[in-house]
Amino acid sequence: MKRIIATLVILATAAVSAAAAIVSPVVTPAKGEKAFTIHLMGDSTMAPKDLSKGNPERGWGMMFPNFLDGKVEVMNYAQNGRSTKSFIDLGLWDKVRENLKAGDYVFIEFGHNDAKEDDPQRYAPAFGAYLENLRTFVRTAQAAGAHPVLLTPVSRRWFKGGKLDLNCHTDYPAAMRQVAEETGAPLLDILKLTQDWISGLGDEASAEFFMHIAPGTCPACPDGKEDNTHTKANGARKVASLVCQAISGCEALGELAGHLATPADIVVAQDGTGDYFTVQEAINACPDYEHAHITTIHIKAGTYKEMVTIPHNKFRLHIKGDGAENTIITYDKYATRHWPGTDRVMGTSGSASVYVHSSYVTFEDLTIENTAGEGKEIAQAVALFTDGDFLFFHNCRLIANQDTVYTYGRYGKEGGIKRNYYLDCYIEGTTDFIFGPSIAYFEGCTIHSKKNSYVTAASTFEGQKYGYVFHNCRLTADEGIDKCYLGRPWGAYAKTVFIECELGSHILPEGWHNWEKEGKPNTEKNSYYAEYRNYGPGAADRKQRVKWSYQLTPKQAAEYTFEKVMYQPQDGIVWNPFDNK
Repeated sequence: MKRIIATLVILATAAVSAAAAIVSPVVTPAKGEKAFTIHLMGDSTMAPKDLSKGNPERGWGMMFPNFLDGKVEVMNYAQNGRSTKSFIDLGLWDKVRENLKAGDYVFIEFGHNDAKEDDPQRYAPAFGAYLENLRTFVRTAQAAGAHPVLLTPVSRRWFKGGKLDLNCHTDYPAAMRQVAEETGAPLLDILKLTQDWISGLGDEASAEFFMHIAPGTCPACPDGKEDNTHTKANGARKVASLVCQAISGCEALGELAGHLATPADIVVAQDGTGDYFTVQEAINACPDYEHAHITTIHIKAGTYKEMVTIPHNKFRLHIKGDGAENTIITYDKYATRHWPGTDRVMGTSGSASVYVHSSYVTFEDLTIENTAGEGKEIAQAVALFTDGDFLFFHNCRLIANQDTVYTYGRYGKEGGIKRNYYLDCYIEGTTDFIFGPSIAYFEGCTIHSKKNSYVTAASTFEGQKYGYVFHNCRLTADEGIDKCYLGRPWGAYAKTVFIECELGSHILPEGWHNWEKEGKPNTEKNSYYAEYRNYGPGAADRKQRVKWSYQLTPKQAAEYTFEKVMYQPQDGIVWNPFDNK
């Protein structure tokens, strides 16, 4: 079942002031051993941005690392307003030279600001200083054993009479081509690619990718804006993709092309290097009722304090973090808290951090937590609430206290079967911290108790063959915790089975609790609690288990494979969670 899934790049960026004379470049570190670094030199169309007040502007260099594998480091020296002349005069070129190593790549894209004749600090004539500066960049890089790459400037979005102005950069692209011919440096014609893209969209449609902001919609530009040079996140992503297209088509850049990667459909990042800042924005942007394509969402490292809801119409999603320790979705609602402006409490179902009402959704390499705390004044505080079918959680951490994971399913006959799969996850809590009616299979998971209480509280539907199955899991506890039950029946027909699991010393010898109360009689008769070949201190004396629980035979245990538990004759679906569609 297990497979190695390639991790994407972790980006750590910071806003760079365009006025700074000498600044450190924005660095995108590579994971593991680095193959080489790509040094980005350019102007505002490439540069990192000030993200304050919700500024939507993005340079394509911010998005570019999303298209690379984890072995490439990117150092982005680009700044707003820079020309070849000011890039040198302000010491940025010195920074590039200091960091340059043999085998690295240097991407050189200028032209927007060199043409400003009325600005002596930046003006560099195309076949004069601009040409000489490019020669200096290229020859210095070559002498260091690096690979300089020239990029013609991104096209301006200047429409005249319904047609895009193809001469928006006058002689500068031609001057750059001359340097490429003289020095043998590869040239990527980004001007041509962006002109084809913008022309293909047309005047009205292309405006959506540039800084066209309606008045009163963005605090960063309260009076609105109409900027036909600089891109928003979607435009920056598109330009970055065109740069990668050009790399793929350049024979001289074969090594670099080998490190290109397909980015997620949607990237979430708090540092502005993604399509959205929040997870919920990404969910909202997913297609409705998508039947053929799995929409991938990459959530970069960071702590995202937000309540996330995946509605039923947003299905076939693969949501991947940058590691469970690094990507954290967190919130702090709790059952006894009042809904704002009312005297009504939220209750258990209203307390979750993440709600999944959709089906065919995968979560991978991230943490979902509820930090509300623990105690009578808090009561239940759910981290994950699942209400969909075919939900897969892989390498995730699910953390809260009472009622951590609520496998809600849909109550009533009209709801149908709801299936969850938890592979190599870490789940911790205090009381009933895995509970609900859904069918759920836990494999290779660590189940950690933080209080003397109950691990599970299934409420399996009457007549349903399977409830919770734990296979090859490890049950652990905080220091001093020594009186935990494997489960108690929240519903009278609870079904929970532990197979080949390591049970810590905190598990009580009797194993299970009947939790009989008014409205829920005969739980010892109606519940089904069973074990097979468990080991560890909590499984040492099977004779002390409650008499109404079961020790399975090998033949009986064979009925609890993942395939058999997840296959339901009602729909006949054979589920492959690694191709979750």
